[in-house]
Amino acid sequence: MTRAPRRVNGPDGCAPFSAEMGRDRAERVLLALLHAALLRCASSHPQCLDFQPPFRPPHHLEFCSLYDAFGCCDQRADNRIAERYWDIVDLLDSDAYEPCGDLLKDILCQECSPYAAHLYDAEDPYTPVRHLPGLCFVYCSEFHSKCHSVVKYLTDNKILRESCVSDRSRFCNLIDLPDKDYCYPDVLHNTNLYSNLGKVAEDPVGCLQLCLKEVANGLRNPVLMVHSGDNTHRMFVAEQLGFVWVFLKDGSRVERPFLDVSGKVLSTPWMGDERGFLGLAFHPRFRKNGRFFIYYSVLVHNQAEKIRISEMSVSSHDMNRANQNSERVLLEIEEPAANHNGGQLLFGLDGYLYIFTGDGGKAGDPFGEHGNSQNKSALLGKVLRIDVDGSSKDGKPYKIPSDNPFIHDKDARQEVYAYGVRNTWRCSVDRGDPDSQYGQGRIFCGDVGQNRFEEIDVIVKGGNYGWRAKEGFECFDMALCQNSAFDDVLPIFTYGHHIGKSVTGGYVYRGCEAPNLSGLYIFGDFMSGQLMALEEDKKTGTWKERNICMGDANTCSFPGLINHHHRFIISFGEDEAGELYFLATSHPSSESPFGTVFKFMDPSRRAPPGKCKYKPIPVKVKGKKVPLVPIEPTVLNTSEQPTRPPLRKLKVVAKEPTPLSPKVKVKSQTSPTKMHPKHQKKANLIKQKVNSSILKADLDLLGINRTTNFLTAIEANQTGTLLHQIPEKFTKAEKEQTRAIYLKRSKKPLKQKAHSKKITSVKADKKQRN
Repeated sequence: MTRAPRRVNGPDGCAPFSAEMGRDRAERVLLALLHAALLRCASSHPQCLDFQPPFRPPHHLEFCSLYDAFGCCDQRADNRIAERYWDIVDLLDSDAYEPCGDLLKDILCQECSPYAAHLYDAEDPYTPVRHLPGLCFVYCSEFHSKCHSVVKYLTDNKILRESCVSDRSRFCNLIDLPDKDYCYPDVLHNTNLYSNLGKVAEDPVGCLQLCLKEVANGLRNPVLMVHSGDNTHRMFVAEQLGFVWVFLKDGSRVERPFLDVSGKVLSTPWMGDERGFLGLAFHPRFRKNGRFFIYYSVLVHNQAEKIRISEMSVSSHDMNRANQNSERVLLEIEEPAANHNGGQLLFGLDGYLYIFTGDGGKAGDPFGEHGNSQNKSALLGKVLRIDVDGSSKDGKPYKIPSDNPFIHDKDARQEVYAYGVRNTWRCSVDRGDPDSQYGQGRIFCGDVGQNRFEEIDVIVKGGNYGWRAKEGFECFDMALCQNSAFDDVLPIFTYGHHIGKSVTGGYVYRGCEAPNLSGLYIFGDFMSGQLMALEEDKKTGTWKERNICMGDANTCSFPGLINHHHRFIISFGEDEAGELYFLATSHPSSESPFGTVFKFMDPSRRAPPGKCKYKPIPVKVKGKKVPLVPIEPTVLNTSEQPTRPPLRKLKVVAKEPTPLSPKVKVKSQTSPTKMHPKHQKKANLIKQKVNSSILKADLDLLGINRTTNFLTAIEANQTGTLLHQIPEKFTKAEKEQTRAIYLKRSKKPLKQKAHSKKITSVKADKKQRN
């Protein structure tokens, strides 16, 4: 929606109102609006005028260079502000420009401040946005004394324009801010605001304050969310009952389910029942072959409970529907108990399918002499790896990768890749740092503990993860733990049951939208609802805990953001762009429609505009789409993204010389005619400022860093003259770039030409008088 400012009617320009009563009434309205913030929380947070967090510009800002490191402007916005600046300067004479130029620039550049929303009173989307930022009284007084003539070009507000000529104190009181810490320029010296600017906000105990966005709701125990990797950016969300739904990039859901195997899946409405539809993975070449794989609980012949891993394919008629008759069973494993069912499926970077199973259930892995997990001849309590692009000689519908670690061990199943896990619940593949590829291919898992500890593991080939000999770092079965031959892979992190009792594994954040979260492994706990993060020390290979908490109402005061979630964290998900989500419910039953998908949002910093854009492949939807209707209350009680109304465009009209006699042919600026020394000095000052700012901005966009080498070349406005003044030491490429700039400028005159006309008019007047 477009939000227009509430303007008070009055006469145009700076003339006073004709009726004192009308003026006083309008002034009271304006004061009420400008000071409405007193009724809200006095504290603020970094926010731009587009109602989003600030960012680090990807390139140097030539004009508003004060905010070159962090703020709300990229090069395009910086150039737009510079253009507006020169439009206003063109309307000033040299006497007005010299004292006012720097002040005018500072005020216009406050749109680039990381606290621009507060300076322009835009944090509340229901109040009008100022055209003038909040100025501290002393600074405002200086601005008024030197620049009162430019106010009419900065705002349409009649009261401000009238007060600019009638009463300096009144004018400065009107544009002051209730919170004195945020007025310009005092805001620049506020150490509390700038000490941690651009970093994830932390509470007093160091908890990272994040916010959330609701992206799906009404789900029955959503156990997973995955993408298909086919550049459609669809998300597939599975319910424990056996339904898989397609969510599109616009937030809507395809009305009919992608997959319905609820008639085969073994599940109950009991709270906490771990059986059901548990895993889904798309083949790395899904876009071409349409194959995907599922993992679910099944009751065979009404007596044997098993976990089943099957292959299926997408419908040839509808890309949002699976072929219900395409199931091909790859593997079935009998489950001795109803719990510890594992359930994760994923493809590694090697193209093989990884299957994560639980230890079989009950407590303490009581199956056999050493339990299922330590028994390499059992498939329970394991990480299995198979090749689904072939079949084996013994009739299995899959092959064993030739480098599986126990392929030559006669006492082990060849499918085993790693062992000694209790009940891995949610694993993920690290897609790696987008620039260096550091960490690419690592597999992280959350392994649910018994009585004392929950753990996070990085899965390696042939690794023994300790269960049931160990729980976390501590011994569980003393006889096994103290065996000298026992060699286990230690977890990268554990936490006790005073924090949570059932870990839910997550992802390493490698997305684009939240740069501050890059490299953090984010996970949670199902029982306590605690969100957590681990930060890696790349030098030592160790991981440091960073707790995550929901930001307060001030931190999350952005349209559409929320700062709460359901208690039971079931799973995490990553979309095709690498952004991170988690799935939670308030009632963990397979038939309770209270599941919601939340997206992580960092309110302290975003990526630069345009960096995270991508073009998904169009999705053909047959049938209806169900739009998202958010039900979670947002901090600002609105999910709409308001927009700032555009500033009034200035019409630049150059002043023409007033003829004193019949029309005389006026010589060009390069004429040897002498100017009065006073006018010449000021004209040179204007020309120098124009040259050094506009030219540098254009050349910076082209990547030229040696602009100072030919600033003298712009003294002539004629393209032909300019091309002969390009320094010889420039490379051929730099010369071509310079020519390109000024060939373009020859079609659209430089801003300085308006000043040239003023200078020329002075020459003409003098000549006519002579």
